[in-house]
Amino acid sequence: MRVLLSAIGSRGDVQPVVALAVRLRALGQEARVCAPPDFGEWVEGLGIPFTPLGPELRPTGKADPAAPPPSPEQRRRMVEGTIAVQFETLPAAAEDCDVIVAGGYLLPAARSVAERMGIGYVFAGYCPIALPSPHHAPPPLPMQGDAPADSAADNRTLWERDARRWNDLFGAALNAVRASAGLAPVDDVRSHMLTDRPWLAADPALAPWPGAGDPGVVQTGAWILPDERPLPAELEAFLDAGEPPVYFGFGSIRAPRDLGRNMVRAARAAGRRAVVLRGWAGLEPPDDGPDCLSIGEVNQQALFRRVAAAVHHGGAGTTTAAARAGVPQVVVPQQFDQHYWAQRIGDLGAGTAHAPGAPTAGSLAEALDRVLRPEVAARARSVAAAVRTDGAETAARLLADAGARSPS
Repeated sequence: MRVLLSAIGSRGDVQPVVALAVRLRALGQEARVCAPPDFGEWVEGLGIPFTPLGPELRPTGKADPAAPPPSPEQRRRMVEGTIAVQFETLPAAAEDCDVIVAGGYLLPAARSVAERMGIGYVFAGYCPIALPSPHHAPPPLPMQGDAPADSAADNRTLWERDARRWNDLFGAALNAVRASAGLAPVDDVRSHMLTDRPWLAADPALAPWPGAGDPGVVQTGAWILPDERPLPAELEAFLDAGEPPVYFGFGSIRAPRDLGRNMVRAARAAGRRAVVLRGWAGLEPPDDGPDCLSIGEVNQQALFRRVAAAVHHGGAGTTTAAARAGVPQVVVPQQFDQHYWAQRIGDLGAGTAHAPGAPTAGSLAEALDRVLRPEVAARARSVAAAVRTDGAETAARLLADAGARSPS
């Protein structure tokens, strides 16, 4: 079985397909990864063949989060460029492969490439709201400048509107390239990309598919990459020097310029030390006080077990890692599925969602006050006991079994 695993986005988008690649290789299958060039050195360091796809994305973390969304003309050019790059890059990356696995929402051309090559295709979403259901609204699309849907809105109507928007955004560009490849046009871009049997790579306790027993969705569990890296010596020394600190991080996404300062002030107001992840936005503490430490990318699985709370943006990977570690969470959602994760952590009692609006020192301190309580810590540990770690193994075996059943 030869599998191309592809994703576009931040580390939270790419790490799950890397986790699946590692498990496939452990089962004796061949796995390759195609993703933004930011991740090439890391993926190749794991011994996995890597093909860069599109431009580097790290600079996007420095952009102003308050900037207006792209104009219609800018969106058109971005979409045409994205689809063209995928049609140019994926065929070579998938040469001699049996299947392409597309992780996340940003690979609208992947199924068309698989179709042209005559190979299999699987779509995997990382959050239930990435998939249509009458039980929830579609996620807001940052490119469109969306806000989360009103809870009183009819979900079926929202999903119908979402499908039209996918067609408006991607339809012309996708069908133009399909026509040049001798492929028939598609009239429903979103359904074409998702297929009629998508996979849901999310933990069933943390993020259950609302239609229990639905044969149209395969929930494998989250694709978690085991991380055995030791923590940096400076971080170990900081952790050992006092009570567990509060972790603050926004990962790869944009952040308000004063967020690092507000994070540390909130921790101090709560009588806690702070660990601040610089991330792609380059967050920094306001000073070099002994009660705060700025860090780069580290082993979250090890770090989260040693902090009092985790304050973060609500990406699927960070939320799952914190839930698995049993640490109370403050989720500060900004876009797409982050609002879902914020609500889920609140509903589970394992933390709280930050109030809407830009986080201030006061609002972060108020949120910390709600989660730095024994009952929230106990609930977070209870949730951790239910989080599964076999999602990548499940997905790898599904792919390997499908390959074994296919004619040679």
